[in-house]
Amino acid sequence: MSTVDSFGSKGVLNVAGTDYEIFRLNSVEGADSLPFSLKVLLENLLRTEDGANITADHVRALAGWDPDAQPDTEIQFTPARVIMQDFTGVPCVVDLATMREAIKDLGGDPKRVNPLAPAEMVIDHSVQIDAFGNSGALERNMEIEYQRNGERYQFLRWGQTAFDDFKVVPPGTGIVHQVNIEYLARTVMTREVDGVLRAYPDTCVGTDSHTTMVNGLGVLGWGVGGIEAEAAMLGQPVSMLIPRVVGFKLTGSIPAGATATDVVLTITEQLRNHGVVGKFVEFYGEGVAAVPLANRATIGNMSPEFGSTAAMFPIDDVTLEYLRLTGRSEQNVALVEAYAKEQGLWHDPSHEIKFSEYLELDLSTVVPSISGPKRPQDRIILTESKAQFREDLRNYVKEDLADGSLDEAIDESFPASDSPSFTATATHLSDVAPHGHGPKSNGRPSNKVSVTTADGREFELDHGAVSIASITSCTNTSNPSVMLAAALLARNAVDKGLTSKPWVKTSVAPGSKVVTDYYEKSGLTPYLEKLGFYIVGYGCATCIGNSGPLDAEISEAIQANDLSVSAVLSGNRNFEGRINPDVKMNYLASPPLVIAYALAGTMDFDFDADPLGQDQDGNDVFLKDIWPNPVEVQKVIDSSIDKEMFARGYEGVFDGDDRWKALDTPAGDTFAWDAKSTYVRKPRTSKA
Repeated sequence: MSTVDSFGSKGVLNVAGTDYEIFRLNSVEGADSLPFSLKVLLENLLRTEDGANITADHVRALAGWDPDAQPDTEIQFTPARVIMQDFTGVPCVVDLATMREAIKDLGGDPKRVNPLAPAEMVIDHSVQIDAFGNSGALERNMEIEYQRNGERYQFLRWGQTAFDDFKVVPPGTGIVHQVNIEYLARTVMTREVDGVLRAYPDTCVGTDSHTTMVNGLGVLGWGVGGIEAEAAMLGQPVSMLIPRVVGFKLTGSIPAGATATDVVLTITEQLRNHGVVGKFVEFYGEGVAAVPLANRATIGNMSPEFGSTAAMFPIDDVTLEYLRLTGRSEQNVALVEAYAKEQGLWHDPSHEIKFSEYLELDLSTVVPSISGPKRPQDRIILTESKAQFREDLRNYVKEDLADGSLDEAIDESFPASDSPSFTATATHLSDVAPHGHGPKSNGRPSNKVSVTTADGREFELDHGAVSIASITSCTNTSNPSVMLAAALLARNAVDKGLTSKPWVKTSVAPGSKVVTDYYEKSGLTPYLEKLGFYIVGYGCATCIGNSGPLDAEISEAIQANDLSVSAVLSGNRNFEGRINPDVKMNYLASPPLVIAYALAGTMDFDFDADPLGQDQDGNDVFLKDIWPNPVEVQKVIDSSIDKEMFARGYEGVFDGDDRWKALDTPAGDTFAWDAKSTYVRKPRTSKA
C-alpha cells in the first residue's frame, strides 16, 4: 500500500460512470519511452512507494532506464495476485495452516491469518492417463485420481473454505495457465483500498514456470519458487534487478500449412540461440495486431523454453476481443481499454520504444516443424525429420560391426590417432550393422520385435516406433486453431479409411472443458475417437510425465530388447526420461502433427514421400491429402466458439463436481490434522 506519493501521480479515472483511483505514469519523466513491461513495473513502484523499501530513487532509476546497461539496480515488485498448481502450491497452504495453529496456540484468533494478495490454485497436476482409447477413459482416470489424492484434496478443500482471498479450482476443470487466460486473469485489477476503488495492472507470480502464458493477455507474470510465492501471498514484494528488454519484431502472417506451434518452436530456437536468460522479451511492430490472442498465449507460454523471464504482448483490440469472447464483463473490458490508453499501455506501432536488443521474425517464413528428441529448442523442419531422426537414433542405439571386428581393431590400435580402416563395403559407420541390434534396415539401426497384446493385436515394434501420441498441454490446447485443425485432420483421415497404428497410446487432455464443447458443437469428436483420441482428462497429463503406463506387452518388449521408441506430444518440454520411463526419444509437435504421427506409427517417416495408408480404392494417401485448409479451420472456429460457451464452462468453476463436494472435509478455522497421515501432518514446531 502506497503511503508516499513523491511524484503526485495519484489521480482518478472515470469509466462508464465509475471512478477508479490510479497512479498516472505520465507524472514521471521518461516513462513514455519505456517498453510496455517496464511501464507495468513503474506503475507498481509508484503505487507501492513507502519511502523505505520502495523510494523515489527506485522510481527514477526505472524511469531513467538505460537499455544498453547491464542490470545492476534492484527494485521491489509487488504482484497483484498469486496463481498456483496443486503440486507446488500445497506447501504454501500448509504453511498458512501452520500459522493459524501458532496463532491459536498463543491465544489469538486464527481467522486473522489469510493471504494478503488474492491467491488462486488450479488442481491440474494429478491426473494420469491410466485409461485411454475408449469412451470410459475420462471417468476412470478421474476415479483413480481421487483415490490417489483424496487426502490432499480434503486438505485443499478445507483451505478453500477456511481462508479469505484463497480460491481453488477443483480437479477435472483444466490446466492452470489455460484457466488463467480464459477466466482468472483480469488484465486490469480492481481492489478497494481504504474505502477507495483502485485500478492497476494485473500482474502475478505463479508456482509453475509456464505462468508466462498470461503474458499473451498483456499481464506481466512469471514462475517463482514456493517460498517466493508464499511471500507474495503475504504481501511481500519480489526483489529483482531492472532487466534488459529484448524487442522482438513480428512481420508478415503465418502461411498455409504452418501452425502457431510451428511459430513458437521457431521463436524458441531463435531466442535460445540469441540468449535471453534473465531478460524480458517484448513483441512489437505492425505484425503484432495480426497475431490472434491464442497464438500470443502459445508464444508466451514457452518463455521458460526461450530462457526469458517473461515474453510480453501489449494490450490492443485483439486483447479486448478475447476478453469479450471469454465472457468478461463489458465493464471490465471498458476499464481495460480506458486504463491502457490513459497509461500509455495501449499498443501503438507508430510509437518509438527503446529496447536493449532487437530481433525480428517474418511469420511468412515459418514452416511445419517438430522439436526433439530431447530439447524444445532443437527444431527440425518437418521435411528433414526422417533424416534427422536417423542421425539422432545413433545416439540411442549402439552401433558396431556385427562380428565385433571393429571393437577388436580399435583395441589393438596404438596410438589412438592410428585408427583402423574400414572394409571396402563398410566405408561409414552408417553402413555398419548394429552390434546386438539386428541388421540394418534401409540405412538405419533396426531391431524388429514381434508383439502380441492381451486383446489380440499383433504387430512389430522397432526403434523409432511412436508409442505415445498425445494432444496435451496448455501450450496448444488453449489454441482453437490447432485443436480444430487436429480434429479436421482426423475427419479427413477417417474419411480416407486411415487408422492409428495399434501400438500407439493415443490421448487428448484439454486445458479446459471449452475445448470439449467446441469439439462437440463442430461435430468432430467422433472422428477423433475413431482414431483413438478420446478425452482422458483435463490436466497437464503427458506434458509433465503423467502419460501413464504403456500396455504391459509393449513395455516388456521395449525393455527386453532395449528399443528406442518415441513419443510425440503437443507439449512444451521433451527432456529425456520426462514423458515416460519406457520412451527415450520425445518430440514436440502441433496437435494435427500428433495425429499424423499416430497414423504413421514411426518417426522414420517422410510425410512427402511415404504414404500414411491407402483409401477405399487402394490409392496412396499422403499427409497433404488430409491436411485441413486454413480457411475451413477458421470457418469452424467462427461457427463453433462463442461467448456463451465460456460463460457456461466457467459457471460455478470453484464449486467442483459431485466427487469434490462429497469429500469428507473437516470444518473449522484450523485444520483437523490426522496423526496417521502419510501426506499432511501437524507440524512439529506447534504445540501438540
